[in-house]
Amino acid sequence: GYHADRWKKLLIPNSSSMKAYFDTSDQDPFCMYNYLLDIMTWNKSMRRGFIQVKITDYAGNTIESPMNSEASTFQQYKRVKILTGFHRDIEKIAKISLTFSTKTLIGPKHKLRILQMKLKSLNHPKR
Repeated sequence: GYHADRWKKLLIPNSSSMKAYFDTSDQDPFCMYNYLLDIMTWNKSMRRGFIQVKITDYAGNTIESPMNSEASTFQQYKRVKILTGFHRDIEKIAKISLTFSTKTLIGPKHKLRILQMKLKSLNHPKR
């Protein structure tokens, strides 16, 4: 590994084809496949919680991101961007599923009503 303050001068001059992963997995090959989830909600009242993303390809293979560690605040017609990562990559996505949780055991269950959603691969931005 490299210290975070010196990665550019160590990695960039070596090779233009080298990849650097700054969020790693605890499973071999240790790289994470990162996606940016862009959500706009239409709930009238504000919601605060956590999002977990599951994506499925046309063959039925499914991968699931870990629940994001920081709660997001969702307000009506306001876009929220969430960085999410997966241990494997799926090339042709057929289905995207979101799980919203407030992580509270007591109190009412809240739904997050999605008006618009976009999932963009950061490892393969042309997808």
